[in-house]
Amino acid sequence: MAPTRKMLEVLDGRTSTVPPIWMMRQAGRYLPEYRATRAKAGGFLDLCYNPELATEVTLQPIRRFGFDAAILFSDILVIPDALGRKVRFVEGEGPRLDPMALEEAADLDSAQVVPGLQPVFEAVSRIRAALPAETTLLGFCGAPWTVATYMVAGRGTPDQGPARRAALLERENFTTLIDRLTEASILYLVAQFEAGADAVQVFDSWAGPLDEEGFAAFAVEPMRRIVEGVRAKVPGARIIGFPKGAGARLPAYVRATGVTAVGMDWSVPLDFARDAVQPLCAVQGNVDPLRVVIGGEALDRAVDLVVDALAGGPFVFNLGHGITPEAPVENVARMIRRVRERTGGA
Repeated sequence: MAPTRKMLEVLDGRTSTVPPIWMMRQAGRYLPEYRATRAKAGGFLDLCYNPELATEVTLQPIRRFGFDAAILFSDILVIPDALGRKVRFVEGEGPRLDPMALEEAADLDSAQVVPGLQPVFEAVSRIRAALPAETTLLGFCGAPWTVATYMVAGRGTPDQGPARRAALLERENFTTLIDRLTEASILYLVAQFEAGADAVQVFDSWAGPLDEEGFAAFAVEPMRRIVEGVRAKVPGARIIGFPKGAGARLPAYVRATGVTAVGMDWSVPLDFARDAVQPLCAVQGNVDPLRVVIGGEALDRAVDLVVDALAGGPFVFNLGHGITPEAPVENVARMIRRVRERTGGA
């Protein structure tokens, strides 16, 4: 009999008495074992492109905490890197690219992505083989809009002003860039499924600053095309969308894109999530990562509120964004224990 992967059951619309748990950035700098492996790898992208070490860091939080899902260790910027837009990481400052002239977008060849990212797919296969049978393996990519913001500005910016200006002033060329990234994302996600991923998440971490027209054109429509394109190759593919900052636009996003589940940041009111979003699909989230840093009663209250509001329907417990490096390991353990105690799973 095949093992039950609780996370997949929830993505398929079932309610689990004890919700599945995982965390965005769960393989990261808050873990001492991750820091040791990272030091061994050298640069950050060296770690992403080393199948053995990427497998190791993906498995570390599963060994330590017994999460219900593992997420591939990689980065959203491997797609532009594979497209020839050289990505580098500056210690303490984050990713850097040479800012892109938008007229160059037409020259990007999405077909380069799969050959260029073979080490990532090897890591997916290794991780799936090494995971407990009951643990779900999540692949992922960055959403076209979010990836484009880095390609245009050459780095992250507070309000993504460079990309928003480019979208308004050079609409045709910017749309071409989004189209190329959408095509590349479809190929990349399909290859992850073929390598052994059970489901995937698409991170639109910078969707929030978009206005209504921009959100429809650059967050919703590319995601709709990704869902359609992936499912054309992988029928029934389970795809989680995470449009951070979408807020009241979440129901329309779910209806228009056809995502299997939607991740919510911590600004989404829980009654709105329960009443307006959860009837449409499984929901995931949404504890503020700062609560994990603070710990104690502040963390317990957040866990209780989220679980009490959402555990009555299809629900994956997660944070509202990635865990931060300063989060104490013992607070993560406390959070997991609290979820399971609250829902009778301890």
